[in-house]
Order: sequence, then structure tokens, then C-alpha cells
Amino acid sequence: MKKKLLIRGVFLVLFIVSLMLSISIGSSNIAFSDIWAAVFSYDGSKLHSIIQSIRIPRALEAALIGANLGAAGALMQAVTRNPLASPSVFGINAGASAAVVFLLVMFPAAVSLQLTMGAAFAGGSAAALIVYMIASVLSEHHRDISFALIGVVIQAILASVTQMLLIFNEESTETILFWLSGSLAGSSWDKLDFLIPVSAAGLVTAFALGKAASVLSLGDDISQSLGQKVWISRIFIAITVVALAGASVAAAGPIGFIGLMVPHMIRYIMGADYRTVIPYSAMLGAVLLLLADIASRFVYFPYQTPVGVVTAVLGTPFFIYLARRRKEGAAS
Repeated sequence: MKKKLLIRGVFLVLFIVSLMLSISIGSSNIAFSDIWAAVFSYDGSKLHSIIQSIRIPRALEAALIGANLGAAGALMQAVTRNPLASPSVFGINAGASAAVVFLLVMFPAAVSLQLTMGAAFAGGSAAALIVYMIASVLSEHHRDISFALIGVVIQAILASVTQMLLIFNEESTETILFWLSGSLAGSSWDKLDFLIPVSAAGLVTAFALGKAASVLSLGDDISQSLGQKVWISRIFIAITVVALAGASVAAAGPIGFIGLMVPHMIRYIMGADYRTVIPYSAMLGAVLLLLADIASRFVYFPYQTPVGVVTAVLGTPFFIYLARRRKEGAAS
């Protein structure tokens, strides 16, 4: 109990420090005292306006998206019993991105955050369903590796579709390509008005599904023997995952590997009980994306680098390591 309380305290401190650093660090650094004053004693000055209208929304958006992806990855790894599972690896991000780009290219005048969210949800759901069906039909053994490989293939196909769509709309190609790299630039309170309620509902649902996810991670036979309604639980988890990932893609584009890395770190620290893994994955996901966003500001200073580039640099070696480890385990 003392160990868990200590870890909880460390995570909370990491989150607060990461959030404050995200607000403070940028093209010009801002003192913590000025941030405090802008929040509690707003005077309408240029500095206070920058903090309230640019820095704080960006930090909150990064935290919410990181939490969404961390929780979604934990749920996916539990329900598929696949350590390689994440919204990016299973093609959910690519499907959501392709649907959003289709909407932006074909109906630019009708685009709204709500419509973008609907398109992201539909695209992510379709991609996840395709990956699951193909992997289930083609492979009865080592299905965990098959899911990942088929997810990568579907992701590549959807990326090609997205590129084809961009060819027919060269006017907005630069803006869309920046978004496709996963970018937190352009964060605003309007985005947060959409992102906060969706994320809050999705995260609360994800936390509530922790017990069901723990049982499902034991396998279908054991789950059924324990009275778990497997397909109902899978459907609820799938909807929650797509909602969390879809909201994140709609707000900031596809940001990969957070959902892959974070659950592994939490299981190593806290154990395999998903009632613990899911909420801590959300918190560590928020911290990791906040830190990645800070790092992205120095890659090509003073210009902005999409945060998705930083998470890809961190996550690709991790994915290769996991894939090699699973392959060696399957061979033995």
C-alpha cells in the first residue's frame, strides 16, 4: 500500500511539473510566477493573453491526448492479449486520419470539430474491424504477431489512400501534411470545448472497464468460466478505444506509439491488474506527450516540429524490440 501511494505521488508530481514546463517553455520562456498570475490575477496584458490563449490550451490538449492514447493502448493490449497492440499499430489512427482527410478534401466548407470527430470515429472503427477480421481468418497461431503485421499493412494502404487524396487538393496539402505528422500547433479553447467532454467520458468508461479488461486478458475460456460476457465486454472496450483514439486524431492528427509504450512501463512498475494499469497509463501517457511536446520545440528551434515525429523516434525502436522478443518467444 505504501509503495502504491508513493508511486501515485511520484506520478502526480511528474504530471504537474510536466504541465507547468509545457506552459513555461517555448520560443520565449515564461516564469512560473507569471503563469500563476495569468491564471489567478489576469490583467489583460500581452503576456497573460499568450499564457491563457496559447500556452495553457496547448498543455491541456497534450495532457488529454496523451491520457486518451495511454488508456486506449492499455485496453487494446488487454482485450487482444497482444503486447504489440496500440491505436497506431492496429491501424485505428490511420483509418481515422484517412477519413478526416477525405472530409477535409471533399467537403472543406462543411468541416467542423463535431463532423471531424464523426469521421475519425467511423474511419478508426472501419480500420480496426478490417484488421481484426483479416487476422482472425488468416492466422490461428501466433495471432498476436499477425494482428501487428496486418495492422502495419492496413496502415500502409490507408496512408497511400490519404496521399492520393492529397494529390487532388494541392492547395491545402502543406497544412494537412503537418496535421498528419501529429501536431499540437493551433491548440485553442474551442478545441478543448470539444475534446474535454469526449475525453472525460471515454476515460471514465475506460477506468470502469478495468475489471473486465483484467478478466479478458486471461483468455476467453477463463473469462467465460468466471461469468464474463466476453463479446459484450469486447464491444464496449472497442467503442471506448475508438472514441479515445478518434477524438485525439480529430484534435491533433495521428500521434503514434504513446499507446504502445506506456502500458508496458506501467505493467512493469505496477503489475498486470488493469484496474491499476489503465488509470496509470492515462497519467503516464499525459506526462510522456507533454515531455515529447516540449522536446519537439527544440528539434528545429525556433520552428515547430510536429510532436508525432518525436514520439515516432522514441517509439519505433521500442516496437522493434517488442516484435523481436515476441518472435523469439514464439520460436521457442
